[in-house]
Amino acid sequence: MTQIAEAHEMGTVHDLDEHRASREETPPKVSLVKQPAPSGTAPEEGAGEVEAVDRADNPLADWLTVPDAPVLPAWAQSWKSIRANLGALGRLTWWHTRYHGVRVPKYLMKAVLLACRGFYRAVKGIWPTLSAQEHTGTVKALRAEAKARPEDVELAIRHQIAHAARTQTRRWRFGIAAIGVAAAAAGVYLADPVFQAGVAAAVVTPLAYLGRGEETQLLDQGTPPLKVDMSAKQLNDALRAAGLLKAPGKGEDEGPKVHCVMGPVRDGRGWAVVFDLPRGGGKTASDVLAKREVLAQELGVDEIQLVMSRVRAAKGGNAGRVSLWVADDDPYLASPVPSPLAKMEKFSIWDAVPFGQDARGNRIDVPVIWQSMFFGGLPRRGKTFTQRLMTAAGLLDPWVRHYVADFKGGQDWMGMRHVAARLVLGAEQDAIEAFKAMLKELLAEMERRFALFRGLPTSICPEGKLTPQIVEKYQMPFIFLTVDELQEAFLAMSDQEREEVVDDLGRIARRGPAAGFISNYASQRPDAKSVPTKLREIITIRCCTQVTDKTSSDMVLGQGKAAMGADASLLSEEHKGVTVLVTGPASYATVKNDMLTTSEFNALCLKGRALREPLGQIAGDAAGDVTAQADQAGIVIAPVLSDCLDVMRHADRMHTTTLLDRLVNADEDRYGDWDAERLATELEAAGVTRTTRQVKVEGKNLAGWRRSDLEAAVPEELLLAARATNPVEATPTTETAS
Repeated sequence: MTQIAEAHEMGTVHDLDEHRASREETPPKVSLVKQPAPSGTAPEEGAGEVEAVDRADNPLADWLTVPDAPVLPAWAQSWKSIRANLGALGRLTWWHTRYHGVRVPKYLMKAVLLACRGFYRAVKGIWPTLSAQEHTGTVKALRAEAKARPEDVELAIRHQIAHAARTQTRRWRFGIAAIGVAAAAAGVYLADPVFQAGVAAAVVTPLAYLGRGEETQLLDQGTPPLKVDMSAKQLNDALRAAGLLKAPGKGEDEGPKVHCVMGPVRDGRGWAVVFDLPRGGGKTASDVLAKREVLAQELGVDEIQLVMSRVRAAKGGNAGRVSLWVADDDPYLASPVPSPLAKMEKFSIWDAVPFGQDARGNRIDVPVIWQSMFFGGLPRRGKTFTQRLMTAAGLLDPWVRHYVADFKGGQDWMGMRHVAARLVLGAEQDAIEAFKAMLKELLAEMERRFALFRGLPTSICPEGKLTPQIVEKYQMPFIFLTVDELQEAFLAMSDQEREEVVDDLGRIARRGPAAGFISNYASQRPDAKSVPTKLREIITIRCCTQVTDKTSSDMVLGQGKAAMGADASLLSEEHKGVTVLVTGPASYATVKNDMLTTSEFNALCLKGRALREPLGQIAGDAAGDVTAQADQAGIVIAPVLSDCLDVMRHADRMHTTTLLDRLVNADEDRYGDWDAERLATELEAAGVTRTTRQVKVEGKNLAGWRRSDLEAAVPEELLLAARATNPVEATPTTETAS
């Protein structure tokens, strides 16, 4: 047998004689308490004592098991949570104080009316005692008998005695009451006014309490009546109607039901419930999310009022656990909340950016470092305003350098000329060429940074990424690339140009975050031509305003997101500034974004320039911006001259018709009714002298303007300062004369 054991190491051979002998020995001692092994030692095989607490045959196992429930409730497990709850209690108390405080006159009048009713009820209740009605029955009975038998003298005497007793009782009861009321009235009349008020309150309060009723309450209800009611039965019926629960079988009153882990309970302006689907039905939490429309109909609400999500294992969930919140009304129709960025003096891009609020009023902040972002949706639904929130946060951090391309060319991003190292406006050919050059510049900077990271020791660059120390020590700020209306640029390019630009943008979004590049792209409904899939699929954060259908929503937010519940097609025309935000494979929320107006954004641009100037972080186009130089020097430049220089920033000459079109696109309210004659008059009034009225652009010789003529109207010291800080602007790069 020894030889067999050596030949087959995977098997075990037992000697039956030894095994029988061991059964006659004393059984090992069993301990019901776990004995921790000494540190650094392993338990020996065949030890005399064995653990038995967790054994199935231990009758005390369940009793000795330490419960998994926390010792303290969730709200009391940290000082931060306690302070937050105390703060919420204080805010609630202050709200109720103000709510009921303004209604004090109304409550006083209601108290008097209720006291009058209570007085009537009190008199009605005490009258039988004052009038000695307990004797009245006897007197009436004797009187009836005396009438029936007038010859009975004894009966008549009994009647007279009873009547006299009732009369006497009435007299002393009414007398005592009258004396008490008179004495109390006299005492109150002669007392101090404060005491009189106290007595009045002491009398009115019980009388008002006595006069109350179910239909009449003294205090108004602090919360509006419920518009949506909910119960566990309603939830089960809705799930059953949606095909998520089996119907009851024959002879069964009810079929399978969900297990409510929490609720349904009131949560803000709605109902909250967390439930587990029953096992054996073959349904998961994802199936519930896909039935959002049916569930909303069965619960009697609109889909926008239904907020559902899976509860993941990290929060104690499982594949069948769903968190459901049903709002009383549309939670996204309230007035927008002003962005806190508008009042901030400074912001660190390392922190999450204030973005908005979800349906329950919870703040939503979005981290942007190491990320790339894409915004999509229908026009005039707040897409650009939402995208600007991210860029605005970067304005308040002086260690962020901005590169902006606005292919719409309007006023939305005009304020960035004070800060942006490169600013591209419009989708004309000169702007497209400037954008392509900007991307090449960014790619070269990205490769330079990676080369620097490779040469730094791990103590300075431990993860091969940008760090706060590297930013300031090597003057290497974050690069914030903002591109709006991306589809306009792609539609204006040839297929070869588009492919090249998509590759460049993809490289920046894919590799750039580690080098401190933050991509911020926006487009309308993206398709394979306007925004190719290979660019969209590498974006980490996606945000979508209203779209027409689920397909369009998935194009922006990612394939299959609508089925998971992230569906921007549920938003309506009234939901301006409301977006569906996706921050991960299973993380999404419908958000009412903070409001940052164009004037507030332009003010942040000026504030951002003031933050960067002491650190020497004004570079590129912003350093050579004539308007900014004039503002700094206290010199006023005519608005039309400044606007013409802005729209001609990528060209050294331009036809008058083209110049007018771009001015109208930039500010339709100001230049919408201008013609060539008025433009010439205004520019001449601004000090522009035309060296020639005809300019040749792309082989066409038409009436136009030269940028050199416009710059000649600017004070020479401003131009010299601008060209000294931005030599690239000194030599035009596009639209040279034929």
